Amino acid sequence: GGTACVVTGQPFDTAKVKMQTFPDMYKGIVDCFVKTYKQVGLRGFYKGTTPALVANIAENSVLFMCYGFCQQIVRRIVGVDRKTKLSDLQNAAAGSFASAFATLVLCPTELVKCRLQAMHEMQLSGKIIQGHNTVWSVVKGVIQKDGPLGFYRGLSSTLLREVPGYFFFFGGYELSRTFFASGRSKDELGPIPLLLSGGFGGSCLWIAVYPVDCVKSRIQVLSMAGKQTGFMGTFVTVVRTEGVLALYSGLKPTMIRAFLANGALFLAYEYSRKLMMKQIDSY
Repeated sequence: GGTACVVTGQPFDTAKVKMQTFPDMYKGIVDCFVKTYKQVGLRGFYKGTTPALVANIAENSVLFMCYGFCQQIVRRIVGVDRKTKLSDLQNAAAGSFASAFATLVLCPTELVKCRLQAMHEMQLSGKIIQGHNTVWSVVKGVIQKDGPLGFYRGLSSTLLREVPGYFFFFGGYELSRTFFASGRSKDELGPIPLLLSGGFGGSCLWIAVYPVDCVKSRIQVLSMAGKQTGFMGTFVTVVRTEGVLALYSGLKPTMIRAFLANGALFLAYEYSRKLMMKQIDSY
């Protein structure tokens, strides 16, 4: 599921990070795509793909594993049998709990990904003299400068994004599946409803938490040039100096990516889960 998500959405994610961190450099999504292609070529859209793959595979593995555990916790809290189907709202709460655990594996890999994606802009703006162009060089730079804890810059911002965001993510996905099922079992849904439901869930997530993600990207990228203020300090500075709309820079590529990538994520997840369950049942 995580692999399908990255393969589908990486170019749009790269545009998102560039526009969030350096909104003055780009007039819009088309301008960002054209300039990136002219300056760096096609490979510029896939900067940070390796850490993005690691991030998404790790995050979604932990997320969906913990989602199952958190569903059982929700069942205990509401006092129902462990085989009872949860409501869409209860599934949303379980997804929100699960995201807190996924954040611990996501934050370090996302920091490396974001820095690689915005390295060219950091050099152009004069914030750093020489950039690191490989995953290993970025990892080594973080360890040398800040130590292992340096990988958790932006952790509070990531938590602020993930916990409420995944409530809307799983809530939107389950609500959409309920709509398409129309009284039937959700497990009987075909690929198109699953794609649309995943896309809807992803869209709900990003609409709800986009300004938080924008602050997170800035903290993680700009900390290459020196110590950054925390979440609230960065948030207030952006609003004061650039205005509220700066917090929504890169929203368009994000929404395109959210629908495509999360549709692919849930489609791959549901079908791989069914395949694995068949294998288990055959034993």
